[in-house]
Amino acid sequence: MAKARAIVKRRKAVQNIRKITRPMQLIATSRYQAAFKRATASKPYTDKISELVAQLSRGQGEVKHPLLKVNTESKKTVQIVITSNRGLCGGYNASLLRETIAKLREQEAAEQAVDLHVVGKKGIGYFKFLRRAVTSTYTQFEDKPQFAEVEPIASALMEAYERGQIDAVDVTYMKFISAGTQRVDTMRLLPIEKPKVDEQAGGASANVQYEFSPAPEELLAELLPETVKIRLFQCFMDAAVSEQVARMVAMKAATDAAGDMVKSLTRAYNRARQSQITLELLDIVSGAEALN
Repeated sequence: MAKARAIVKRRKAVQNIRKITRPMQLIATSRYQAAFKRATASKPYTDKISELVAQLSRGQGEVKHPLLKVNTESKKTVQIVITSNRGLCGGYNASLLRETIAKLREQEAAEQAVDLHVVGKKGIGYFKFLRRAVTSTYTQFEDKPQFAEVEPIASALMEAYERGQIDAVDVTYMKFISAGTQRVDTMRLLPIEKPKVDEQAGGASANVQYEFSPAPEELLAELLPETVKIRLFQCFMDAAVSEQVARMVAMKAATDAAGDMVKSLTRAYNRARQSQITLELLDIVSGAEALN
């Protein structure tokens, strides 16, 4: 009887867990839909501003701007990693932290000092456990990152880069490709790579001449900082969508596993109960035969 009771207790615990994971799966699905709409809405703007920068730089010779200049004097880089504030999202954070550690080791091997900026409580807790120095931490970003929250970070990084205090800025985040594909990516935010014009992709429009007012140099001075801000913001948007996808998949897997475990425990309980009944019947029959 003790074995059957243990199985019943375990089945009850699994059922209680399933009551938690199923609603969390539905919540993650709802949040994913909202985050996906926001991310896809900002994507055309990011692509268009990059296209405009390429058009402005076309035919202008050597484009000069502090954000395009390659710094080599400070021997210091900035590494930003975007993790989540909450768990229960499978290997989402583990993948990001592995990539970040690998990048940090590469920088240390190249004798580069690294200022580590960590976004999300999971990443903060991980580096605190490793006792690794962290320059800045951010916990205000949830599933709805705002451009007003990202802009000060990008502005501070650009100011430090223009002053020559840092040589580069890298961002490690989960890049959202589709609902079924997300990939850990490390993007070089600064210095900005000089736009490359693809003549084959542009076709006939690649040779079209534009008249700009004000001059292209003045427009580039405004657009390049804006490009850095919107690219960093897009990283946060992709990370928000990818986190919800990871949580949705993890909670669905947990819910399905809990359902399978309940079925398995129910069969085990039935077998244990049947064995107990059989033994009780044998005891009764044996006692009756002994009396006769």
